[in-house]
Formats: sequence, C-alpha cells, structure tokens
Amino acid sequence: MSTINVRRTAHILRANSRRVIAKPYLPGEEITPGGDTRSSLLMQRILAIPEEEVPALIESVLASFSARHPHFEAMLEKHFDLVAHHVGQEATYLSRERRLLIGAFYTHEYSVEGAALFNPSIVLSPDQTGLADGVRRVILSLRAVGEGHISSIEFRTATLDSNSALVFDALGNFVVSGNRTPPATYNKATFTTKLSELNAENALSRSVLKRLPDHFTSEELEFSLAALAHGGPPDAISFESAKIIRLLAASNYVTTFPESTTLSERVIFPAAPVETRGMEDARFVRFVREDGGITYYATYTAYDGFQILPQLIETNDFRSFSISTLNGAAAQNKGMALFPRKIGGKFVMLSRKDRENLHLTVSEDVRFWKDVVHLDQPHAPWELVQIGNCGSPLETAEGWLVITHGVGPMRRYVLGAILLDLDDPSRVIGRLTEPLLEPNESERDGYVPNVVYSCGAIINGSDLILPYGLSDGAVGVCVLAVSEILASMKRVAV
Repeated sequence: MSTINVRRTAHILRANSRRVIAKPYLPGEEITPGGDTRSSLLMQRILAIPEEEVPALIESVLASFSARHPHFEAMLEKHFDLVAHHVGQEATYLSRERRLLIGAFYTHEYSVEGAALFNPSIVLSPDQTGLADGVRRVILSLRAVGEGHISSIEFRTATLDSNSALVFDALGNFVVSGNRTPPATYNKATFTTKLSELNAENALSRSVLKRLPDHFTSEELEFSLAALAHGGPPDAISFESAKIIRLLAASNYVTTFPESTTLSERVIFPAAPVETRGMEDARFVRFVREDGGITYYATYTAYDGFQILPQLIETNDFRSFSISTLNGAAAQNKGMALFPRKIGGKFVMLSRKDRENLHLTVSEDVRFWKDVVHLDQPHAPWELVQIGNCGSPLETAEGWLVITHGVGPMRRYVLGAILLDLDDPSRVIGRLTEPLLEPNESERDGYVPNVVYSCGAIINGSDLILPYGLSDGAVGVCVLAVSEILASMKRVAV
C-alpha cells in the first residue's frame, strides 16, 4: 500500500441515460423478396398515410420530442433530405408536415451514456475570463458508452481554486452532435503515406492521386475517382480501390458545434468509417507552441469493430474539432499521449507499440511518428501483465511526471508513476515501487471490475488533480501532493 496521501473528493460523475442525441435511423438497404429495400418499403408506407392524418401525427411527435432536442424541426427536415431519393421528383410537392413526419420515421434517439461514463482527462480551459483570483477554469473529457458499446467523447466544465477545491458547472439542457464537414484540403503527401500503411498504395491509387494537386479538396478527389471509374480497370477492382481511398478521406474531418451550445452539451460522436464502433480514451493536452500560442490536441483510439487506429484531435476553442489520422510505424496501437511542448525542437509522444511496454517516439510533424524507442517495462507484481500511460506527461522542476497504469493478478488495474529526464525524456530517472492509486472496495464494481484508470491529470500549485475512471462505470477525482509523489520515488541510476 502506498504511503502517499490520496484525498478522494466527493465528486462522482455517473452515466445519465437521459442524455440523448437524435441520430438518423436508416433501415437496412437489403433487398426484400418483392425487390425493394426496407428503406423504400418504409417510405411507401409513410406516403400512404392519408394527408388529413399527417398534421396530428407530426404534432404528437413534436410534443413528445421538441423539448429534448434544440432546433428539432430543422433536424427532421435534414433527416428527410437524407432519404428524399426514395420519394423521387414528388419530394418537392410534399407538405411540410409530411416531410417532418418522414424525417421523424428516419430518426431515433441514442443515449450516449446509456451504458457507462469513465476514463477522463483534464486540461485548463482556453477561457479564463470572469474568475476570482486564484480560480481557474478546467475542462474534463469523458468516454461515454451507449448501446452497442459505442464510445463517444463528452465534456464537463469546472472551476478549481488555489486550495484545489473543484466545483463542477451545471450540465446544459441538451446533448448535440456536431456538424461534420470535410477538411478544407487534404495533403497529398500525407494521403499517400497513409495509403501505403493501409497496404492500399498501388497503381490505381497512384493514378487517382497523380491527377490531384499537392493540396486537394474533397470535390477534386471525387472528380479524380470518377475518372478511375470510366475507362479504367474492371469495376470490382476500381470499386475496392475507391472504397479504401474514400475511407481514408472520411477519416479526416471537422466537427463543429453551434456557438449557442455549452461545452457540456457537445458530444463528439463517431463519424468516420474507422470509428464506427467508437472513439475511445481521448487524452487531451494543452500544448504550448514555440511562439507561446496554445493548441489543444487529443489522441484517441478509433475502433471499427475489427481493428484499432490511433487518431488525432486538434482544437483551439472546443467548438470546432479537426480530426485526422496519425501516420507512421510508431502510430499503430492504443495509448498515445503527447508531451505538452516540444523538446529539442521536436514533438514527443508516449506510445505502447507492443501493448505491454512503454515507448517513446519523436517527430518534427505532429501527425507523423516513424521512430520508436523502448522506454520502460513492467517491474512490480501489480503491473506484470502490462503497463501504459494515463495521459500526457506533467512538467515538474525534477522531471516529467508520467502517471501510469499497471495490470496485475485478476486483471486488476492500478495507477503508478515514473519520472523522465526533462531534457532527455527517453531516460527514466525515477519510479514508484508501490501503486499510487488502487480501487477501493466502493470502486471495484462496475462495467469492468477492479479498475482505476485515467487519461490525464493536471498540476494545480503543489497538488496533482487526478480524475479517474471507476471500474469503467463512473468517474471520481482525487488530489495528491506532487512533492509526496516525487519523494516516494525510487531513483533510477543512469
């Protein structure tokens, strides 16, 4: 048992099944015995509803759901547009009430926290206005899990005073997913590199990219793909090549939220093909650029049900989020965490390439990670199965403090810590020989039992503020003295 004093706060953030978003509901496009798809058959049944019955039907829907979603009618119109092709040319002659009703039939609510809420990270907010002396505003990111074990990224805001007292802001009235758009341009060099990593760089993909400028738009990409389909290789071959190219393009996008929404109302819901089964364990970091400016980055794990892919989020305001693929041999597994500033003029990232040990990778480009070096491996019984990081390193006068997780007997997750050299973070100069935090009796039961886990902490004066997941079911917060952690470390001879 660690001799470090762990002050657990009274804060427990639990999943709330009432936090729902409204998503398009698109029945399967499989062909039925009659030759139509399920979607088209549904449309036929809706169109058969007598016009005089439509106003009362849609009025009932609006009465039940308008208070649960902002701009609900506009959303239904948008969802109608997604399926208007099933109506054909007559779509323009439909009454507004019927369009809304059709939109409602092709919409469903999804509880983003229906199953669990856990694995937080914490950063200083970009907005520090209107606060009393000694008080800072912070943002927590959270992994929310709903039906089908689909993970999304949520947020909470709070204030933190000089005594490390944390006060959470009230939740907003709604939950909204953002408006997804392609990036302004794609970088051809980056695109080519990622296609190669996906084993999809071939004569066909080269012919598509050859027709494009160094920076191209989604429209230019589609034009070049259309040229591949006309007079090119057999349809089956060109279809597969185009599918992979479009998948890669769709994995790079921008999600923007209405300015009128509060941060706690925003949820980054999976939108790319590589993340259809979830966006897991976002590790946010407040990155200080060399010019003194601030950019917020987060690494997360995209999961499509078969394979994982590390992705990068970039934002300045937590309203517009640019999402892109991470590239290179070092960007191939879970648990990547970016250092909060460059070291020696380069970006530095923690990684876990082999899923068991800690690694370090260095790059001149935040999206390319080629070389990786071994950093640390399991030492103590409580971490012999595997170790990993619990978020971005924290800078102290004595070195980079890295909160780690270790897995031991009964697949029990506990937290530890190591210390890295400030100038050469590839050197481990200290480590805890006992766990920093273990699940107590009230924390060991949950979606995944016997687990404490974090995706990022923050230093507040002399304290470490450490939010953590409770057995993949809820979120707690503890406060520890940084000096006690450092003093408890066994120094490593270098």
